[in-house]
This record gives sequence, structure tokens and C-alpha cells, in this order.
Amino acid sequence: MVTREQADALLRTYNPNEALVHHAYCVEETMRAFAQEYGHDPQYWSLVGLLHDIDWGMFPEEHCKKAPELLSQIDVDEAFVHAVCSHGWGICSDIKPEHFMEKVLYTIDELTGLVYATALMRPEKMQGMSVKSVKKKWASKGFAAGVNRDLITGGAEMLGIELPHIIQLTIDAMTEASEKIGL
Repeated sequence: MVTREQADALLRTYNPNEALVHHAYCVEETMRAFAQEYGHDPQYWSLVGLLHDIDWGMFPEEHCKKAPELLSQIDVDEAFVHAVCSHGWGICSDIKPEHFMEKVLYTIDELTGLVYATALMRPEKMQGMSVKSVKKKWASKGFAAGVNRDLITGGAEMLGIELPHIIQLTIDAMTEASEKIGL
């Protein structure tokens, strides 16, 4: 299995923009939190989160299509590649998230962006953030307009997990990693 250091090096090779790296770190830590919460392998899940946008930085027009080729440079299995490609389902990929890990990634990818944007508007950033504060920003369609709220809601439905719990777990993961993610 690939090490985190190898995965991070590959991520940075194809995503030189620090904002993209911070996003990858947000998803990495949130995936780790979900794996721990639901009894799965946190290292594996976090690496899937770290590399989910491997092709976005240099190949945005081929997002989720170029990923298998880039991921072939490191030691990851087919389930890893499938999870990465399925997170763009309905947007840039026709690979549907089937497994629990894939559904979590599909759901929290956009959600981490909303939570991050919410943190940027707060003097205390991640500290003390609540589900209520995220939901308030969620309701403002002009705020973080690029975040697909329907996708998040649909992902929560696929998971069968209440949205407030998903938001809280995401907040907790990102709060714990606030220095790592630039907050």
C-alpha cells in the first residue's frame, strides 16, 4: 500500500495550487473521521480522500477520467481507483458510488468546501463552529455558490445518515486538522 508521503507527493505533482492541496487535506481528514466512526480502515479511507482530486489541478476537463492513469503510478487497488472516479458521479463521471466509502466521499467532497468557506467568514475560523452556522450559510444560495447542495443532500440520502450528523463529523474532522488545512 502506498504511504501517505508518497500519496502527498503525487497529489502535489498534479495539484501545485495550495488551495487544492488544502481541499484534499480537508477531504482526507473527513474521510479518516468517517472511517473511524463507522469501523473502517482510517489510513485507506484517508488516502482515498487525499487523492480524490488527483487529476483536477492539471486536467480539470478530464476530471475523474485521467485519475486512473495518474493513480497507476502508485500502489493502489481497483477499489481505490473506483472510489476516486465515482466521486464525480453525475457531474463528470458516470461511475456511481456503490460502496459506503464511495458514498461518503461523494457526499463530503462538496460539504468540506462549504464548511471551509464558512470558516473563512468567521474570526475564530473552525473553533466553535456549529451545524447551525453551516446550515445558515447553506441557506444563503449566494454564499459558496459553487457548492452543490443538492449533491450533498443526495449523498446523505444514499448513505442513510442524517445530514446534521454528517455536517458535525465534517466540522469535527476539519477543526482537528485546522492548522493542516490552512485555518
